[in-house]
Amino acid sequence: MAYWLQFCIQAILSYVSTVAFGVCINVPRKAFLWCGIAGMAGWQVYWVLFNFGSGRMLANLLGALTVGICGNIMARYKRMPVIIFNIPGLVPLVPGGTAYRAIRNLVLGNLSEALSQGVSVIMIAGAIAVGFMLAQIMAEITRKKGITPKQVLHR
Repeated sequence: MAYWLQFCIQAILSYVSTVAFGVCINVPRKAFLWCGIAGMAGWQVYWVLFNFGSGRMLANLLGALTVGICGNIMARYKRMPVIIFNIPGLVPLVPGGTAYRAIRNLVLGNLSEALSQGVSVIMIAGAIAVGFMLAQIMAEITRKKGITPKQVLHR
């Protein structure tokens, strides 16, 4: 399959999964579009970096940073809490499949494989947390300098 087609499919599916999770957790309707964009942007950063040979940790860190930055910009622009955009936007990055495989291997008695995958889940979760932390620090710095959302969007 062509790379551009894979890119488009990944974008559509990450957008839909983010919005669907937003529906599940009762995000306001007027935020659906923006939540989907935040989740799609974060997943696309992750997907591109991972496909070009970056490790999972760096790809997740930069994907979470992207979601955090998008969430902060959209929260200022729409005058809504940041968490409305960040939590659904995080969903595509969550290592649920790896966590499932870790628990499954633990139950089946494959302890070395379970430990390996469990450590991977913890490292990915840490990378996501660091990405959000960096986005929040950047938001605080720009807030103190008085940069408005319109200035960020129109650059």
